[in-house]
Amino acid sequence: MKAKRYWFPVRPARNGWGWGLPVVWQGWMVLLVFVVVLTGGEIALARHGPLVLSTWGLLMGALLLGVFFWKGEPQSARDESSP
Repeated sequence: MKAKRYWFPVRPARNGWGWGLPVVWQGWMVLLVFVVVLTGGEIALARHGPLVLSTWGLLMGALLLGVFFWKGEPQSARDESSP
């Protein structure tokens, strides 16, 4: 059986909660698409006001967080020992 390859490694406990930079090309592609779609949406929606822009940013951030949970290393894999 093949070992599961995570796109985003978990951050060490001393660096806080979350994930680090991608370790495979798919993770980098997700970040690139996120930046392009977020920026394009902000440009296209700018005339609709700050509420629409904020909603767009929150929606894109939630989608990115979902990808982190789906393809990232589980937070339970964090090393809880202090340096």
